[in-house]
Amino acid sequence: MPKNLEEAIANAGDAQKLLRDSPTPPAVVPRVVPEFTNWRDEQRAWRTSAVLYDQSHHMADLNIKGPDALKLISDTGINSVEKFPVDMAKQYVAVNHDGYVIGDNILFHLEEDEYQAVGIPPSINWLHFHAETGGYDVEVWRDDNSLYRKGDPRVYRYQVQGPGALDIIEDATGQPAPKLKFFHMTRFTIGGKEVRALRHGMAGEPGFELWGPWEDNEAVHGALLESGAKFGMKQVGGRAYHTNALESGWLPRPLPAIYTGEKLTAYREWLDDKAYETNAPLGGSFESENIEDYYVTPFDLDYGRIIKFDHDFIGREALEKMGEDGTSTKHRKVTLVWNQEDAGNAVASSLFTEAGQGAKFFNLPMSLYDTFHVDRVELDGKLVGRSTWTGYSANERTILSLAVVDADLKDGDVVEVVWGESKPTKKAQVEAHKQVKIRATVQPAPLTEEARTSYRAD
Repeated sequence: MPKNLEEAIANAGDAQKLLRDSPTPPAVVPRVVPEFTNWRDEQRAWRTSAVLYDQSHHMADLNIKGPDALKLISDTGINSVEKFPVDMAKQYVAVNHDGYVIGDNILFHLEEDEYQAVGIPPSINWLHFHAETGGYDVEVWRDDNSLYRKGDPRVYRYQVQGPGALDIIEDATGQPAPKLKFFHMTRFTIGGKEVRALRHGMAGEPGFELWGPWEDNEAVHGALLESGAKFGMKQVGGRAYHTNALESGWLPRPLPAIYTGEKLTAYREWLDDKAYETNAPLGGSFESENIEDYYVTPFDLDYGRIIKFDHDFIGREALEKMGEDGTSTKHRKVTLVWNQEDAGNAVASSLFTEAGQGAKFFNLPMSLYDTFHVDRVELDGKLVGRSTWTGYSANERTILSLAVVDADLKDGDVVEVVWGESKPTKKAQVEAHKQVKIRATVQPAPLTEEARTSYRAD
């Protein structure tokens, strides 16, 4: 049996086969009920009233403390840390030595020389590896998600979002909601407990992310529900939770660019046989024997705006070269609005015919049957992009996906998404099916004007 990712790749023959053949179920939101009311009403609530997201269970926390904490962050992230005071957060983005994305997380500056990274494992693992092996004077503690952890989390984490979010915060705290800039932090008292809060907005609406020690969870949660009931707040279950990214335009799970390259051998050996990167299944109609064809650059994900060359970091030279040779302008992130007739026919076929068109279409609102998902986007039969995060939005009344496409495609252009696999390999997750092409219209990401502009400038 392989002991680490490097051995697992060798045993499988290549990384693409390892992930394509993985029997591991797709990542889900653990310990949160699928629906509190129904997923359509829960989706609508973040546009019409307010919602409560429970983020305590599906992400990993990595706490980094010590004199070299900021140096570790600076050395491994594309972001500038020149201005990173206590009570501020950043979207930390890491790339490999060739400039391809490993992952991202939200990095909170909690106290002097203390930071906490919160997100899914790829970027958390990257920081953890360098903290352990890079000779940095730091101490770390880690709390993985509730699929792997025994017992309760160390920290509860909630978000209150939507048009009524500020009213709920004012009611729960008994004081006016502070006028904070996006990604700045403060402290509240809720339910008699001190709560730390981040000004945030996941789908273009105002709100706060709230966290504190787990032992305060029941008091804070109860107070939020009591205040929320006055303003029509709904709790969001596990089924609807992941669909908010479709509207906010954040692409959650790019394949981490860590499966190739001699410089990353030690890292692949550090990632054990149970690691997310070792077991997460890869699927979709985009199929290549070269795992590097699945990699993306920060420019592909619209992260070019946060790259700062005011510090040395892993991948800096490669990103500078991408800016010089035109790689940085070859692609752009978009929302694909799927044709309702085509999608409806595929759904009906999946439900009512044997070996219907489009695997897992009936498992809405999210239509993913794997953790890393990549579909072909075609124009006149030619590959023009890769579609990733796919699901139904009750707010837009159609299926949406987030995609990286050729930069010369314009908003309003009609393309085709190839849904389903030519040779399904994950028998536990993918039923027998036929591939189908579904028309889709290219639109901006984020899809809503509010999410693209004003809520980050508050």
